[in-house]
Amino acid sequence: MSSPEIRSSLDTSVVMRLLTGQPLDLATVARRYMTETEQSGSKVFVSNLVVLEAYFACQHHYGMAKDAVLTGLRQLLSMPTFIVHPQLLPLLATEGLASAKPGFLDRLIHAEATTARLPLVTFEKAAARLPNTQLLKPPDP
Repeated sequence: MSSPEIRSSLDTSVVMRLLTGQPLDLATVARRYMTETEQSGSKVFVSNLVVLEAYFACQHHYGMAKDAVLTGLRQLLSMPTFIVHPQLLPLLATEGLASAKPGFLDRLIHAEATTARLPLVTFEKAAARLPNTQLLKPPDP
């Protein structure tokens, strides 16, 4: 049995239409594309950059709460037609992620570093709580 073909990589504008359903005409086209992709047995890739851009755009432009955006992303990207970073869906399922410190952005950056088998180096004290992370400290005044 062969692996399904990855048909395309979705841009943030398409993911936004699938998440929000707005504007309706573009959301309809996006859903049609996804239906055609699913019917062909193909998959689509969504990068972490697109996920993060959609995460912030939903909050800023649509006034959606963090928890609603995270839930919407998890529901959408869990569909079998989507290919995402292997640690994204478990991260989106983290209890209390909307208010967690470190937050979603830092945790996703950490996930990419972990996948690359690299330590994360940061000035962010909250991010330094994650495993295999080194906190850089500013010089004493």
